[in-house]
Amino acid sequence: MPRGRYSLHDPHDHTPLGDEHFQCAPGPSGWRYVSRITTPTGEDRGSVDLAVDELGRPIRLELHAADWQVRGAALDGVTWVRTDPTGTEATEGNVPAHAFTGTSPAFYVATARLLRLTAAAPPTRVRLVAFTDPVLAPRTVDQAWALVKSEAHPTDSGPLMVDEYQVSALDTGEQHAVHIAGDVVLSAPGIELEELETPPSTFPA
Repeated sequence: MPRGRYSLHDPHDHTPLGDEHFQCAPGPSGWRYVSRITTPTGEDRGSVDLAVDELGRPIRLELHAADWQVRGAALDGVTWVRTDPTGTEATEGNVPAHAFTGTSPAFYVATARLLRLTAAAPPTRVRLVAFTDPVLAPRTVDQAWALVKSEAHPTDSGPLMVDEYQVSALDTGEQHAVHIAGDVVLSAPGIELEELETPPSTFPA
C-alpha cells in the first residue's frame, strides 16, 4: 500500500500551494486513494477519497475543500452533489462524461487506468468533470491522452516501469507531460512526489 506525500504548486508561477499526504491500494474490486491536503503552513485544506472499479470507472468520490463538499459517482455519465459551506443547500449535477478530475494526483492515475492506452495507439479523447479549487466548482473539460513511452528504471527494489503520457486540453491546445509508475504519479504540472514509503502498486493486466 503506497503511502507518501506530494508537494503541490501553481503550475504557472510555481507558488507553493501545500502538500497532499496520501495512501492508495488496489483491491479485488478496483483501486482506492485517500489523502489529506494541507496548506504550506500545515493547516488542513481539504481531503480526497476516490474509489474506482476494475475498469477505472469512479464508483465513489468524496472531496472536501474550504467547507465545500462533493460526492459523486459514475451514474448515467457522472453524477454528483455539491454542498455549500453552510450545509443548507445542495446542488445536483449530471454530465455525459467518462469520469472526474481535479488537482489531486489521484485523478491522473484513475484516468490512465480508465483509458489503458498502448504506446502505438493514437491519442484518445476523454470527457471529464473537473472540480476546481477552492470551492469545488464543476467544469466539463475535454482532453486527449496519449501514451508516449514506457521505460524501466532501476531501483533498489528492482526495475520500476514508468509511463509517460501526453495530455492535451482540447479547448486551448495546451499540452503537458505526466509520469506515472503503477498507482503513483512521479511528476505532473503542479505536482511533485516528495516522499514514498513503499514502492508503487502494480495493476493486474
